[in-house]
Amino acid sequence: MNDTNEIYVATDIESDGPCPGHYSMLSLASVAFRLDKTILSNFERNLDTLPSAKQHPDHMKFWNDHPEAWAACRKDTAPPSDAMLDYAKWVKSLPGTPVFVAHPVSFDHLFIRWYLYEFVGEDPFFLAGLDMASYAMAVMGSPYTKSHKPHMPESWIDPDTQHTHVALDDAMGHAMTFCNMVAANR
Repeated sequence: MNDTNEIYVATDIESDGPCPGHYSMLSLASVAFRLDKTILSNFERNLDTLPSAKQHPDHMKFWNDHPEAWAACRKDTAPPSDAMLDYAKWVKSLPGTPVFVAHPVSFDHLFIRWYLYEFVGEDPFFLAGLDMASYAMAVMGSPYTKSHKPHMPESWIDPDTQHTHVALDDAMGHAMTFCNMVAANR
């Protein structure tokens, strides 16, 4: 498989609700990498909340149970317009076609795409995002509901990355897990 022109961008976001606009993206982080685990660069920002957005009770209960992660995503926040302009510029600076990777892509890409169009007017990523659970489903031959991280082989999960609910930590973990998944499939 020749992937020399594709730059994979593992992304994790943190939010205070299930969908953008009604709720805010609190933090975003992306790790640009190649499938051989070469890290090219990363991006991380904490965002101010949207002025008219709400906070979903279930999400706020989660944050109440994870106070260290909440503190991390509320530190040094920036206006969403500034953060997303910087993010789009960073994505465009990558030396290849940026491919969005997330777990689950339906959540993270929804926020990123909405915020990019709302504050930048475009999405610089390749047309669609790559969902890690869908890829795992194909590699493991398992049902989709049994293809998420708790069901993935332990050898895919990088022991040097912890899932902390801090966006950059989680994005790095996704990047390394995805590289391991692809290696297992080859």
